[in-house]
Amino acid sequence: MIRKPGINIFRRTLASYGPYIAPALYSSSSFRSIYSSLQRISCREYATKSDADIADNTSQPTNYVPTSSALKSNNLTFFNPLPSLAKSANASRFSSTLPLHETTGNIPHTFNQSGKTVGGVPFTPHAIPDFNDPESTHGSKSVIELARAILIYQLCRFHPIVDNAESLMNLSSTVFGSTLTDLVMKTTFFKHFCAGEDEKSIEPAIKKLRRHGIGGILDYAAENEGEISTDGIGYKEGVISQPPYNQPARVYDYKSEHQCDQHVETFLKCIHAVKNVSPEGFAAVKVTALGNPLLLERMSNAITEAKHLYAKFDLNKDGVVTRDEFAKCYRTFFNDGDEKLDSLLDTLDPNKSDKVDYIEWSKILAPSDLPQVTASCRAVGPLALATPSEEEIKLMDAMRQRLHALAEEASLSGVRLLIDAEHLKFQPAIDNLTLDLQQKYNAIDRTEIPVIFNTHQCYLKDVPERLMIDVERSRRNSYHFATKLVRGAYMNFEQERAADMNYPDPIHETIENTHACYDEAVEYLLRYRVENNLNLEVMCATHNKRSIEKAIGLMNELGISASDSTVHFAQLYGMSDNLTYTLGKNGFRAYKYVPYGLVREVMPYLMRRAQENSGMMGDNTSKELDLLHREVKRRVLCIQYGT
Repeated sequence: MIRKPGINIFRRTLASYGPYIAPALYSSSSFRSIYSSLQRISCREYATKSDADIADNTSQPTNYVPTSSALKSNNLTFFNPLPSLAKSANASRFSSTLPLHETTGNIPHTFNQSGKTVGGVPFTPHAIPDFNDPESTHGSKSVIELARAILIYQLCRFHPIVDNAESLMNLSSTVFGSTLTDLVMKTTFFKHFCAGEDEKSIEPAIKKLRRHGIGGILDYAAENEGEISTDGIGYKEGVISQPPYNQPARVYDYKSEHQCDQHVETFLKCIHAVKNVSPEGFAAVKVTALGNPLLLERMSNAITEAKHLYAKFDLNKDGVVTRDEFAKCYRTFFNDGDEKLDSLLDTLDPNKSDKVDYIEWSKILAPSDLPQVTASCRAVGPLALATPSEEEIKLMDAMRQRLHALAEEASLSGVRLLIDAEHLKFQPAIDNLTLDLQQKYNAIDRTEIPVIFNTHQCYLKDVPERLMIDVERSRRNSYHFATKLVRGAYMNFEQERAADMNYPDPIHETIENTHACYDEAVEYLLRYRVENNLNLEVMCATHNKRSIEKAIGLMNELGISASDSTVHFAQLYGMSDNLTYTLGKNGFRAYKYVPYGLVREVMPYLMRRAQENSGMMGDNTSKELDLLHREVKRRVLCIQYGT
């Protein structure tokens, strides 16, 4: 039996990494203070309260109710008609007149909610929870868990360690052996950021979350690093793709296809794990694990070039493609205008509004339709070069079938799927596949709630436009819209790729613009849901306290209750517990994004996430440590005064 858990967790870690991290850690006076406090706690009998006691005895938040009085619904320009894809990046906001919420800060606001009802019941505005209460945040943690969290966040303050984590781990494996390295990582970073290795081992963590009103989003961290050979070598072991227009042959190996089939089984296990241990939760799916990544890139190129062609048809760049513009451009680019033009215009503008519709256009220019469409091109241009081959279309269909197999099982199991966003070079294909799933499994005549959630990354300049198109598409095709809103996790990669390939940076120039885009996206969706009485759902996946407060203020304004499935909140497991636990305690739909899997499989995934979010980690680490320090001091005072 461990007599001094708070000390031993440090001793085991420092035994392996002491020469590297001890000087940095002990140079921090706050760390020395907390270490001494933990030592005093560990040397005494400490009667820890039960989770239920902590939940019941935590003080209630103040009656702070913010409002968004600066927002006037009649001042908003909602989406109608569809925006043009030819708009400039500077104009890619939901509305040029859409103001930001007023800052909530710590200033209480009140407003008149008299007469507002939800389902016939008088609506009571939500008080903004106190997100700075250490007991609510960490009161259920053991001394070992507190010590481990302090150690992890101290290490996260040193960017060289985070930036070179994978190299350091490989070096440790070489010097100390993989067994010892895995043991150290499993008892530190893995234990803090992951719930376990399999369904059985994650069950205690999920049960603890559920006791605090928090659901789980299970994510088995399987990633595909599929490769394509373009040199013709090894073609006997793969599918040879001969794209049209004399392009080089591509070979898609069977090994990557077999790996994708295996990943289907992995995700099915994840769906079953959600059903068994967190029935109100979600399963996360990465599409790059279900299809060769370079095949996804080919598919994305085809979709993007189809969009670009549509934008070219807007000759006067006024944001609208008229019938005359379409007819003139079609005859310019294609040689079958006499036979097809009239029927195409009837399809694209069935109401004779003199506006050619992009949503209908996207239907007739799906990647699988491009060979037939580009066969009548007058010249070989970007769209023709992006056209997939017959073999590639078959592989795309296989990828689509894998996703449908998962969606079907999730639908039957009462589990919901979150389709993760990935690199921008894959995203058009991922969106296309996800919208296909939503049209079937979110259909209004099939389900009362959405089963499939897409993901929109709000650091991308084109998100407002894409989001509005996706909402309109769901309305027209009678299925429930649902998405997870994130700020984005691949900023450095996207900016470097844009510079290398000489195309405009797709990321907002400032973090303030990204914040504004995120908050406006939340507002647009919630207002659209209320004003159109649609069953729309949004998951606010954010570690930004101000965005959460703004969302709650907007819920108050629109009469959306905390338990309403319209709004979900989510944070990563092991981070921002002050947000998740407080939201769960106050009756909001709160979730933790919970990676799990074998240590060797999960750690590379976590290290990449840490590197991609190193800026966020740096900004939030001091806040996390402050709450941990305050919780330790609170416990020390409880011991000293016998309370």
